[in-house]
Amino acid sequence: MSDPGSAVDITTFKPETVYTIYIAASPEKVWQALTSAEFSRQYFFGFAVEADLRAGGAFIVRAPDGSEHISGEVIVCEPPRRLTITWDVNWPGLVAALGRTLVTYEIEQAGDAVRLTITEAHERPLSDDILSGGRQGWPAILSSLKSLLETGKPLAVKMAPPARMLAALKAMGIGVP
Repeated sequence: MSDPGSAVDITTFKPETVYTIYIAASPEKVWQALTSAEFSRQYFFGFAVEADLRAGGAFIVRAPDGSEHISGEVIVCEPPRRLTITWDVNWPGLVAALGRTLVTYEIEQAGDAVRLTITEAHERPLSDDILSGGRQGWPAILSSLKSLLETGKPLAVKMAPPARMLAALKAMGIGVP
């Protein structure tokens, strides 16, 4: 359940993008893949999820070099069905300029498969240029996750950095890698 002491009012976030994928795996296996460094490093292109799986717990995604790329907080934790977290990219000035991001994973049994729905919501309205980064990245991450869980091998997706998003951030004066 949501932590009543949390400073994050998730009712103010507006869904911007919803992704749904079906995976031939159990809800428990999908949950483990979404919440463990061991699995996430494989399908998330070297990024490792570290989660304190309780409302108010820390949620971190480490880049392959070990730096903290994403920092956040667990808002809702209902294993193996629902996880809502704040998802703040650690680029200087980014959260101050764009507001916070909320990501919700919903895992539902669907016959012999699992329907995984990810909702990315934002604290304030964002342009399509800014949103294009997630719209490029999430499908690749989810496809790699599906491949890993169904075949044992993640996808080696080759894609260029999200040029539209990076150009929009630079135009706002936000330093980007």
